[in-house]
Amino acid sequence: MNNDILKNKGYLYLTEFFAGMAVMAVELGASRLLAPYFSSSQIVWTIIIGTIMIAMALGNVMGGKWADKDPNPEKLFRRIIIAAVWIAAIPLLGKYIIIGITGVLIVTVSTNLLIWAAFLACMIIFVFPLFLLGTVTPSLIRYTVSNLEESGSVAGRLGACNTIGSIIGTFAPTFITIPSVGTSVTFLIFSGILLILSLVYFISAHRGKRIMTVSLIVFILSAVFGNSSSFAFWEKNLTFEGESVYNYLQVRDDERATYLSTNVMFGVQSIRMKTDELSGMYYDYALAAPVMADIAEKEDAAVLVLGMGTGTFASECRKYFPKADITGVEIDEKITNLAHEYFELPESERVITYDGRAYLNADKGKYDVIMVDAYQDITIPFQMSSKEFFSLVKEHLKENGVMVVNLNMSAGEGNVITSYLSDTIASCFEEVGTVDVPGYTNRVLFAGNENLKTALAASTESLKDAALKKLMKDISLDLKDWEAGDNIFTDDRAAVELMGMQTIDSLIAGESRYYREVFRNKGFKGLMEAL
Repeated sequence: MNNDILKNKGYLYLTEFFAGMAVMAVELGASRLLAPYFSSSQIVWTIIIGTIMIAMALGNVMGGKWADKDPNPEKLFRRIIIAAVWIAAIPLLGKYIIIGITGVLIVTVSTNLLIWAAFLACMIIFVFPLFLLGTVTPSLIRYTVSNLEESGSVAGRLGACNTIGSIIGTFAPTFITIPSVGTSVTFLIFSGILLILSLVYFISAHRGKRIMTVSLIVFILSAVFGNSSSFAFWEKNLTFEGESVYNYLQVRDDERATYLSTNVMFGVQSIRMKTDELSGMYYDYALAAPVMADIAEKEDAAVLVLGMGTGTFASECRKYFPKADITGVEIDEKITNLAHEYFELPESERVITYDGRAYLNADKGKYDVIMVDAYQDITIPFQMSSKEFFSLVKEHLKENGVMVVNLNMSAGEGNVITSYLSDTIASCFEEVGTVDVPGYTNRVLFAGNENLKTALAASTESLKDAALKKLMKDISLDLKDWEAGDNIFTDDRAAVELMGMQTIDSLIAGESRYYREVFRNKGFKGLMEAL
């Protein structure tokens, strides 16, 4: 080692520290890069963690081999600088790679599209730079150990530096960089740290002018053209696009309505119609719950909305049942802020920033209606899908109270998750009924301890709004009693994310069947013409 800087073991420990930090920062950045396209479910996290562990394991093996075969530290810092440049390019190219992979798989794969797309995206985008960073630890052990008597101590100190760096690399992106400057800039920040670390080595060694020049040019180009927070890069007229601690957020606006999405490719999470008329969407159908509970005639009626979103259901209740006291619970404070800014949610509306289940655990109140409409991206949080959770909801209902649940993604044959959720709810409530929303994939479920059809019919006649009364009569005709089975979600066993992914996969398969047929019969040219 003819470079004087390598005589300073502090620099080598610093290299290990920042390498560990960068690995964890890239892992967390990977989850945010993939989430707008594939969700942030446990399945996606499993794919991310698994592929990164593969990369690190291979890097450890090869790093040790290379260090023994050719103990030249310049090669290690070349690998670090290549990893830094690759990470810097992720914000610029990663989104196009994800869309490209998804587009190819849509016309070639008929099952598990989301899982395959997420896996291939991880392999192509993240494995190589993290493989290179995986070579750091065994190489540094070789360069840092001067005699065998201190090998254990040196390896221990390097491991500690890596772990401390990993801890900081875990917390800093989640609580500091991603919420404040976004995912793209987060990649650039940690890429820049690795780049500076490598440049210090090459400058002190008076070598590597070419690789330093190229790496700086690529980094600058990536910083200039890749620092956009736009994940839906093909959208030109978005009202808002940004990120929170929990979600990617997108607001679109047209003459008919304002829309909130937390995922680029699948579905809309909240809609605010610009007309005062009923829209025929699921939250209109959910109004049957306060009618069943007859809250129009009560002076002390209380409504709780778990998963407040932009407040559409709460606003509907406020319109038709003005005497009711309404409380909303929403875990993502930024969604609440967007609701005030773009969705006409009054500042006076009570919205508590909290997890829905945690709120029920702490709350002592009783409610006439509890609306459960909580989604984590495109799947249902497992802790709000179990028998224990719905039992907790029941405890917070008044004697004749009604729970209403939005079961999205209910359309399609062989939908397992809807059956499991309905069976789980039926294990807690005496009466469970469902109604499908025409023209949408939503199914609205009602649960209580008295006959739901009887309660709905009895209260419908006293409604003053003609349109609402007509809708309630239609729901009464379509409302079906749920025939309960024994498919029960519990806190210990609730595979909602896997089932949710399978349901989405079946919906995508149905939508993409036409394009797969075009691709098989007419090839790529025919597909482009069809698009």
